[in-house]
Amino acid sequence: MKTAAICAIGDEILIGQIVDTNSSHISRALGSIGVRVKGISSIGDDRETIISHLDNLLKNNDIVIVTGGLGPTKDDITKEALATLSGAKGYYRSQEQTAVIESILSRRGIAMLDINRAQADVPDTARVIVNKLGTAPIMEFAFDAAKYGHRALLYSMPGVPYETLAALDDVTAAIKSHFEMDEILHRTICTFGMAESVLAKTIEAWESALPDYLHLAYLPNAIYGVRLRLSLYGAHEQGRKEAMEAAVNELYALLGNYIYGEGEDTLQTVIPRLLQAPPAAAYQETISAAESCTGGLVSNLITSVPGSSAYYKGSVTSYANEVKTNLLNVSEEILEKYGAVSRECAEAMARGVSILLDTDWSVATTGIAGPTGGSDAKPVGTCWTAAAHRNPFTGEVEVVSRLVKSASASREVNMQRFASNALNLLRLFMQQKLL
Repeated sequence: MKTAAICAIGDEILIGQIVDTNSSHISRALGSIGVRVKGISSIGDDRETIISHLDNLLKNNDIVIVTGGLGPTKDDITKEALATLSGAKGYYRSQEQTAVIESILSRRGIAMLDINRAQADVPDTARVIVNKLGTAPIMEFAFDAAKYGHRALLYSMPGVPYETLAALDDVTAAIKSHFEMDEILHRTICTFGMAESVLAKTIEAWESALPDYLHLAYLPNAIYGVRLRLSLYGAHEQGRKEAMEAAVNELYALLGNYIYGEGEDTLQTVIPRLLQAPPAAAYQETISAAESCTGGLVSNLITSVPGSSAYYKGSVTSYANEVKTNLLNVSEEILEKYGAVSRECAEAMARGVSILLDTDWSVATTGIAGPTGGSDAKPVGTCWTAAAHRNPFTGEVEVVSRLVKSASASREVNMQRFASNALNLLRLFMQQKLL
């Protein structure tokens, strides 16, 4: 199996001025063609560091991909370092990249300068892969076995994320033209509602029994839950794909409704599928939301899905108690007796917004996101969520609710957990009523 290392270059990354998002996209692209990424690193704009670090990565990997350090300014020295590393004798100008630069500058109304033209100059040891969206060309350097004891490839890509993302298909195609790839398969199982530690304990025996060619990774996230990525290396060998499928089936049996989807699924993408499946599809059922502590985050998640206007009517952000009473018909008695952060209030909010906005389904949140506002009885991180369903024939509204407790001191994380738990409650309620 071919291995790779990814290196982001730039002082701005090391000081935290920007976040390296390129590496995750590159890693996924390499995995999709059967390359195993062994490491991701970041280094600064220092010529000797770049040369020594990349030299070491090439000794230990078949492929090295570098991003950043390819701009027109004097502090972008990656190209010079790569020329030295590859033993270049000089530079040549890529006419294809020059044409792209001229087109980009012309559209922006900027005059072409020598410094812009120089971006199309590459070491004579490099092969150019045209960067169609930017001014810095992608460079491929090929090293034979005499230098590192094995054939090695190095690709230098721009630091601008959308340029790198757009060029990944060209780079992976170039890699496949040099190497015969082993097949890697990934299955990502999306779970919600079980803490990572509890999840690990629940599937401990299953995980221990996995064959050595199947690898499990835990990918926790406050909004998405815990994703379990099962990776199969050497998928071409007999019986391995069948073993992976069997392992996934066993996982479904172990976790049941804690699993809500696979791959890139999210709670907000799974919910419309439930509405679009029979029998709900025949009634064109709709959703609304009533939010207090999440301040519109539930609505934001729902409307992040393309086409959500077909089923989502809207929301009421009832942050103040008078909004709860005046718009959602939460009684003064509930607020006085139980408080705004209570099961009774959450259920009344869900019922009220369903009636107010005339929807079949609704979801509600009321809690304490912090960092202040908590008490001994209701500490920061306490939230009541509720989901409601209005019977399309009788008009009767059925409500379920659940207490959410978050131990995070972060207001942002608490709000994310409250919102995602609310969507998960709605998802489970829909499954119960519709499937």
